Amino acid sequence: MLDICTYIGATVMTVMALWRLPALRYDEPERRALWACASGFAAALWCRVPAVKSALDSPITDLYVLVKYLTSIIAILAVLRYITAIYGKARGPAGNPRYVERSRRVNRIAHGCAFGAVGAMVILFFTAVDRSRPSTEFATDHAGQWGAATFISILYIYLASASATCAFQWGRAARHADTRLLRIGLALMAIATALYTLYSLFRIVTVWAPTSASAPTMRVVADTSNLTVALLWATGASIPSAKAVSARWTAWRALHALYPLRRDLMSTFPDIPFQPSASRLREWTRTSPSLDVRLDQWTQDIGDAVEQLRHYATPSLLHVAEDVTAGHPDPEPAAEAYWIKAALHNARSGQRSRLPVRGLRDKPLSDIHAEAHWLARVQAVYAAISDGQLEALLARAAGERDSHHLSDQAAR
Repeated sequence: MLDICTYIGATVMTVMALWRLPALRYDEPERRALWACASGFAAALWCRVPAVKSALDSPITDLYVLVKYLTSIIAILAVLRYITAIYGKARGPAGNPRYVERSRRVNRIAHGCAFGAVGAMVILFFTAVDRSRPSTEFATDHAGQWGAATFISILYIYLASASATCAFQWGRAARHADTRLLRIGLALMAIATALYTLYSLFRIVTVWAPTSASAPTMRVVADTSNLTVALLWATGASIPSAKAVSARWTAWRALHALYPLRRDLMSTFPDIPFQPSASRLREWTRTSPSLDVRLDQWTQDIGDAVEQLRHYATPSLLHVAEDVTAGHPDPEPAAEAYWIKAALHNARSGQRSRLPVRGLRDKPLSDIHAEAHWLARVQAVYAAISDGQLEALLARAAGERDSHHLSDQAAR
């Protein structure tokens, strides 16, 4: 069961690393650091997977241990760099607070000593660690041996110092977070690094003072601890992004809903859009511009096209459309949909008037998302209008126009 959980944890961290891979395109240290951290944790977890462990151990005994520890160092260095990048932007008039300067000092020391620590670990691994037979749980099997104990202590002193710094910074940031999602995310990351600090200290103690626990038992403890820490950190790092993901999903759904209406309008007025309408598949796979920008462009395109339709609508069309849709469950968007459908029909027939008629009624829409939601309601009715309903609407609007014309002549 633990092996399955390890597979799942390694897969989750790999997905997170791939999700943050686009960060390499941007000159933003904090985004790159998060990607490096996710990649390091993913690599360390994969080293615990039995199949990967066996593959690494086949050429060199216990090579998986060295790879796992080195990737753990990379991950924790990336976390420190992330914290430094975030707090480095927060300098006030009086300079950085003491706790920020302390974290930056730890980061500089950690990065400055990284090559020395890695070099010492590699030398100890190949010269001072007894690797005469494969280990079930490396730290437990080599507990009490000075070479392995020194090798492990270098790693965990490094990790404990960095993790404690991260736990303090994220814990403090969680108390002052502006939103609930950010507070939860930072708290989970603080808990993860606090647990990792305690775990690191526990490993240092047990490697110098062996316990009576068996190697399989300690392997369960080690794998469970690392898996828990990785998943807590991944969850915490992802939660603040949940709002952005939700916003992207909402924008994508709005674009999907507005596609038919925009397509019909832009095919009639092809000079309006900056980016011509394409097939659904092409629209789904576009990566530029962003979804929010495209949604803003689409609503503006639809608004400009509706403004052009004023030259093709009859003066009585809006009144007739409102009368026809009075019994509709959603009457106001329905009236607008009928008006657009009829005016668009006239535009395709070339029935243009020099003077525009009165436009659609004003709506109290506060932002682009409210406007997109309104247009989606219009589109839902627009798509359901049959040819028969359209012909009846046009005939009634034409009849009212003729009756008004006769009334005006009689009055004169």
